[in-house]
Amino acid sequence: MNDFKKLRVLIPHWIEHNEEHAREFQVWSHKSGELARDLLAAGDSIMQANAHLAAALAKLGGPLEYQASHEENI
Repeated sequence: MNDFKKLRVLIPHWIEHNEEHAREFQVWSHKSGELARDLLAAGDSIMQANAHLAAALAKLGGPLEYQASHEENI
């Protein structure tokens, strides 16, 4: 699999993983008192990073559904 195809598999995973962290930061912001602002800002930064990742993915042609059984054809 070439690097661009690999990125089309990896980027959606990264976006999903980042969204999980952003949600977790939001939950913890409600429990953290004076840290809330920083945690919410960190979540916002992650979502901005996701926008850049989504733009890169679009330039690559969108997500590639990777199936191990077809690896030899990629």
